[in-house]
Amino acid sequence: MENKVIYGLYGDDDHVLAATKKIVSKGYRVNEVYSPYPVHGLDTAMGLNYSRLAITSFMYGLLGFGLITLLMWFIMISDWPMIIGGKPNFSYGQALPAFIPVTFEATVFCAAHLMVITFLFRCGLFPGSSSRNPDPRTTDDKFLMEVSESDPKKITEIKKIMKECGAEEVNVKNSVKELMDEIDGELSKKNKVSKRRKVKKSNSSFLTNIINKIKRK
Repeated sequence: MENKVIYGLYGDDDHVLAATKKIVSKGYRVNEVYSPYPVHGLDTAMGLNYSRLAITSFMYGLLGFGLITLLMWFIMISDWPMIIGGKPNFSYGQALPAFIPVTFEATVFCAAHLMVITFLFRCGLFPGSSSRNPDPRTTDDKFLMEVSESDPKKITEIKKIMKECGAEEVNVKNSVKELMDEIDGELSKKNKVSKRRKVKKSNSSFLTNIINKIKRK
């Protein structure tokens, strides 16, 4: 049986949080919740695991530490040793106090910047990526919950829970693309209507100006 995608649109973050908790408690899995801002407790309600970005940050920090250590050893000890302020430079260990600030800065630099880049790519926010947001209203003031299910009885129960928790709209689609195409069509129709109204207003104002000029003459 083909999976259907159920979407529940909410106008309040408390409502979508309550709906998420109730749906998960019934044994269903919430695929995603699209929101205009982070909702406290939503990740816990969805049953999401803790992020592993901290592990990548630690690895990038070790990478920065290793690269800057190698660079300073090569420049100051091996390739072109210099005596600065009478400080010893016969080995890396003797010159270590002078290298600590640079080592710290390079470690933090690599950990922070590379972790942000990893986060953006993990979220699909890289150049040339296409948006997967099914409803552009979630970038303003709406919250959209996405649940996948194939059993018609379970779909009916999920829809009922969504409505009980304050859903403004509940839609069942065959895929994410179907909802996106439908909303894009509605938005394009609205844009066409607004353009026509603007044209009519501009034409009527133009005719009004001509009539007023004739009356004055």
